[in-house]
Amino acid sequence: MGNKNKTISFRVNEDAFETLREIAEERDISLSAVFRDYVDLLVAHDGQVQVVPEHELDRMRTGDGEEDDEESFPPKVSVPKSFIREHERLELEADHLREQLDEHKRYVSYLRERIEEEEDEVILLDELDDEEEGEQPYRLG
Repeated sequence: MGNKNKTISFRVNEDAFETLREIAEERDISLSAVFRDYVDLLVAHDGQVQVVPEHELDRMRTGDGEEDDEESFPPKVSVPKSFIREHERLELEADHLREQLDEHKRYVSYLRERIEEEEDEVILLDELDDEEEGEQPYRLG
């Protein structure tokens, strides 16, 4: 069996969320990537990670005399372009599916309105198609 990813969820207050979103925008990465980076850093250092403002980081490094040149802060992760392209493709596909769902919902609403208007009548789907020839057709699937 392979190494499976697990999902962690937790709540933060609105101010902390906005700050995290600003960090993500500043680093030009997703908000979830900020959390993944932090978790990876936490695991790599056996839970011994301290979050400090950048202006205090230089003071801490010079005070201890133990500057670690091997790892830069904040940690950077390179992502293959194929992963980014696949992510963008999936986002486009999701947008397309949302559009189809909205179109389907509009069509179902239209049918429900017709049923409410003509409660005693039998409505044939072929007749609905004939009436809609002048309108934009609905597509399913």
